[in-house]
Amino acid sequence: MQKNYYFPEGGHPPQTNLLTDRAIFTEAYAIIPKGVMRDIVTSYLPFWTNTRLWVLSRPLSGFAETFSQYIMEVGPSGGSNRPETDPRAEAVLFVVDGEFHLTLGDETHLMQSGGYAFIPPGTEWSLRNESGAPTRFHWIRKAYEKVDGVPLPEPIVTNEREIPPSPMPETDGRWATTRFVDPSDMRHDMHVTIVTFEPGGVIPFMETHVMEHGLYVLEGKAVYRLNNDWVEVEAGDYMWLRAFCPQACYAGGPGKFRYLLYKDVNRHMTLGNPGRLA
Repeated sequence: MQKNYYFPEGGHPPQTNLLTDRAIFTEAYAIIPKGVMRDIVTSYLPFWTNTRLWVLSRPLSGFAETFSQYIMEVGPSGGSNRPETDPRAEAVLFVVDGEFHLTLGDETHLMQSGGYAFIPPGTEWSLRNESGAPTRFHWIRKAYEKVDGVPLPEPIVTNEREIPPSPMPETDGRWATTRFVDPSDMRHDMHVTIVTFEPGGVIPFMETHVMEHGLYVLEGKAVYRLNNDWVEVEAGDYMWLRAFCPQACYAGGPGKFRYLLYKDVNRHMTLGNPGRLA
């Protein structure tokens, strides 16, 4: 079944528009609403052709430091044979519109709407849009944290249609998570999942935890509690949460509320300047 995923198309608002919008940046969280993802805030990357992107998050000292997230827009015949220039970087790609060919080593995969790919650090890969229309996808990057005795994870290529969501306990299916990676697999130091709420579904307590979050709303609308504030969010909005930012949610309907979620997992907390042993 075809899923509905919101994606930006750029453009520029008319001079008659009001200046104000729902964008906000606080010490605990940021909201980047869909209305600010215009042509003027796009970026470009080395070794990519016919491609532009919106940068949703980047490591910032004192805020969220573990990851970056882009929405990529690759036009016909666009792509890259050298997409990643940082050998430490692992990646997740999630397709929200169109299609492209992803080559990992000697294998090429056709990635279509709903497609998910995990790319381990040091992997040789390339991407090419051979269709006649633009393709759009999320690219989440993180510097992989190696652990002595824990092997690197292997590449994963799948589609969310192939993975049944896992209902949260005692929710009657109103709150469910599509997991692309086994949470107990210690090879992985980040998870990218899809969270789905049925109308009326809630996060019924103020989650307060160490994971940093990036939440891109794929579909629907909801009211989110972030730190001390209730904020309304809808498809196309992005929430960027610092570690320990309290959060809760109420999905008001009329349809499903779904978002793509990043979080860092499965590693010791990095310590500051170590003390000297006598």
